[in-house]
Amino acid sequence: MSCRWIGTSWKMNLTLAEAEAYAQVLQRVLRSRPELTAGIQPFIIPPATALAAVHRVFGDRSQRPGGLKLGVQNAHWEDSGAWTGEISVPQALDAGADIVEIGHSERREFFNETIRTTRLKVLAALRHGAYPLLCVGEPQEVRERGQAAPYILGQANGALEGLSPEELSTVLIAYEPIWAIGASGRPATAAELSEPFEALRERFGRHVGALLYGGSVNPQNAAELLGMENVDGLFIGRSAWTAEGFTELLELASAA
Repeated sequence: MSCRWIGTSWKMNLTLAEAEAYAQVLQRVLRSRPELTAGIQPFIIPPATALAAVHRVFGDRSQRPGGLKLGVQNAHWEDSGAWTGEISVPQALDAGADIVEIGHSERREFFNETIRTTRLKVLAALRHGAYPLLCVGEPQEVRERGQAAPYILGQANGALEGLSPEELSTVLIAYEPIWAIGASGRPATAAELSEPFEALRERFGRHVGALLYGGSVNPQNAAELLGMENVDGLFIGRSAWTAEGFTELLELASAA
């Protein structure tokens, strides 16, 4: 692992003004404190409405402080066409994205995202040089049956099967157990995370770009999570929805 990936998705939060204010604060922090991103790859995934505005604040990809990357929370597998309400990977990249989030449990549950469509979206992201960020995770009832590892491996294998080592090297996998995410989620223990991450590492080795954990990550548990074997970074929700919160988590990751 060359670096730790520390990032956040804002989900359906922050207006344009709020997104720009966040970006301006973080821009100043990253420029004035380069030590925060030593050995760390930071990334932010704003809502699609704010992506271009956030991109303008941070500037061209080569000039972003700390090598910051931006992403989108979803993109279609086709490059263009009659897909009302969707955005394509080329459109996302044109607006400043480097990462395409794919297969979040909310997309799977509420928008009928399937293993087949996650695969199509992974291929679209790779086709255009973007990082696919594939989310996998099991519901509570699957964990209670002791089937967490087979469940998430099924999701990951279905989306990534047949990819070359070169293609896999740009794939990020975020393990986000459904019972641990959202406002009602509970923080996972290291013991609960050990088996899923061992299974992902055994299946994909060091071929993927990084294995991330997401689910009720906060300043109280971030250091412990980063200290776990096989965890290459964190994908953070509400704890990083302010620039100050994200900065604190970068501080913890830098010190870990």
